[in-house]
Amino acid sequence: MSSRCDLVLADVTLPDGRVADVSIREGNVRHTGAPLPAEQVISCRGLVVLPGAVDMHVHFRGGIQREKEDWESGTMSALAGGVTVVVDQPNTVPPLTSPEAFRNRVAEAGRNSLCNFAINAGVAQGTDLIALWREGAMAFGEIFMAPSSYGEPLSPPALSAALSAIGRLGALATIHAEKAGPARPDDLAGHDLNRPAKGETEAVREVARAYGEHTRLHFCHLSAAGSVIAAGSSSREVTPHHLFLSVDQSIPGDTLRKVNPPIRSEKERRDLWRMWERIDVIASDQAPHTLREKNVPFRDAPSGIPGVETMLPLLLARMKEGLFSPASLIEKTSWRPSDLLGIPRAGFLPGERADFALYGDEVIAISADDLHSRAGWTPYEGFPAVFPSQVILGGAPAYREGEFIEAAPRWFPGRGYHP
Repeated sequence: MSSRCDLVLADVTLPDGRVADVSIREGNVRHTGAPLPAEQVISCRGLVVLPGAVDMHVHFRGGIQREKEDWESGTMSALAGGVTVVVDQPNTVPPLTSPEAFRNRVAEAGRNSLCNFAINAGVAQGTDLIALWREGAMAFGEIFMAPSSYGEPLSPPALSAALSAIGRLGALATIHAEKAGPARPDDLAGHDLNRPAKGETEAVREVARAYGEHTRLHFCHLSAAGSVIAAGSSSREVTPHHLFLSVDQSIPGDTLRKVNPPIRSEKERRDLWRMWERIDVIASDQAPHTLREKNVPFRDAPSGIPGVETMLPLLLARMKEGLFSPASLIEKTSWRPSDLLGIPRAGFLPGERADFALYGDEVIAISADDLHSRAGWTPYEGFPAVFPSQVILGGAPAYREGEFIEAAPRWFPGRGYHP
């Protein structure tokens, strides 16, 4: 057997500041230090090299919703943004609340995904959680505490029964914590008031106190500093749209920024940034709708925005401003999500997954024309960003300067998988 490696990433600046060559073989890092003989060498001098991101929260639609997004367009977006693992949410049409529906979703992703993927299972009244866990569900939920697009809330008794059962399985429960009023608001400020930050924080606190000792809880898309604090020992997820967008800096009736939980005030947005060190995970909550669906009166527009392709580029631009360190960004976008999900880390140590994104120095303005989502729009038009020039998936180039290269993506089943 040949001792040559498949690929060497040369002159990589590691998170601790050292410069080394990363030698890769059969999808994993073989050695970091002096280079080993290799079939291919990519110079990383002057580039920022990050382990591939793990986006724990995407809605890739597909099926009868393919006009909004499908696995091909969604994972093209992911790779072009430096994301090499996505975790799809189960509020599909039909929802993933039966073994058959779950198997069909895995098969659909397996045929069309360009990057690694995992899939969560849905939770509804009477769902056979054990069967879904054995089918390979990565986690359960997001479990809705308030209605959202294609997501029905669980009643308090059903929520209690589900979280208790998930706790017995040792699985991860991902929670959409909100309290929503009955109004149908006409603008972003009204949407914020109808689904207030205070209600979100109360919902987080109630669930964390009642179930946090017995069930692994992950709170999705927290939009307020108070919610980050209220999560206690549970893991906390925050999205770029809650970090970068606010009601104060938006056109009041902008349906492209309508999302659940809502974007908040500028003060709340800044307070959320101050929670950076307490945030476990940054995830996109990629939930696209077509422009036709969004171009209606505000009260009739669906909630949700695309964001998987812009998540890392937006954060890279802020990192270059010195707001946080590369190590901090890696922790929240790659290593901590991997650890929570129980999948191997991508990284620079021998044996770690060889998924990497290579970023240059150029800061550009985001334009929907350059993105890959079927949605065809972005709420971040004109925002500064740094996009990857190359992405390595499983030790092989999968994206280079706007071109996609055939790779070998993997399905990561959950810990309960019984093939």
